[in-house]
This record gives sequence, C-alpha cells and structure tokens, in this order.
Amino acid sequence: CEVEDRETTCVQEIISTCWATGALHYHTFDGKDFSFVGTCTYTLTKTCESDPTLPVFSVEAKNEHRGNPKVSYVNSVTIHVYDITITIVRSENGIVRVNNRRSHLPISLAQGKVQLQQKGKSVLIKTDFKLKILYDWDDHVVVKIPGRFSGKVCGMCGN
Repeated sequence: CEVEDRETTCVQEIISTCWATGALHYHTFDGKDFSFVGTCTYTLTKTCESDPTLPVFSVEAKNEHRGNPKVSYVNSVTIHVYDITITIVRSENGIVRVNNRRSHLPISLAQGKVQLQQKGKSVLIKTDFKLKILYDWDDHVVVKIPGRFSGKVCGMCGN
C-alpha cells in the first residue's frame, strides 16, 4: 500500500518472469522468446544500475551439452546475493552449495533475508526483496523480480 495525498491506496505489485528451459529456449522479462545454445556460464539477470535503494544480486546459469553437441541445457544455477554464493547443480536433488559447502534444504541465510526450500521437484530461493528463483535440478529455471527493477537489470532475461 502507498500513501498519496494523505490517502492510503493498495497497489498491485507487478512481477516480471523470465525462464530458460529444455534445449535452451529463453523467455525474457518483457515477453520476448529466443533460443541460444552456448555452453558457458551466462548471466540470466543482475542489477546493473547503481541505484543505492536496490539490493545487488546476480543469477547465472552454466550450460552444458548432453549427448548432442548441437543442443545445450542448464547444468547449474548460481545466485550471488548479500555476499553469499548459492549454487544449485543438476541432479543434486535436495542439496545446494552455499559458499562452496554442500547443504541440505531447507536453509535460511543472511538473518532470514534469503530462504531456500524444496518445492515439489524443484528448489525455490526467495529473498526479502521478492527475487524468486526456481530450478528443477535438470533443465528448467525461472526467475521472478518485482517491477521496481524494471530497466535496472541486465542479462539474458533482458532489462
């Protein structure tokens, strides 16, 4: 809710969603779709504006070939937030790596500002500033960010 002219009004928050799936088909925050078959580590999204009111974070995906050299898939997802590095590696179900140490879910980090839990067959990472990452330990990753990051992030997911 916001106060405007001494009146309190509730405003629906806009959430933008990006995903990468399968043989690396991407869907950006602004609804564009494209395919990309590289086998390096790529930034899905990160804060790019030097806005002191926004938290600094990045979400990266490392891609690999699986049998067919013409197709690549998400092999791991790495999140940098609050000076913590969280890595989720394909097929390590129920486990994440926090600053290179293997940990079982659920986990609370940074005095509760970052929550990690298993949701069905996926891992869900949530922050206090409403960043959400969902990875299925195979080939599908989803990133959600609140509207206040519009135009202030960059990467494969767009700005």
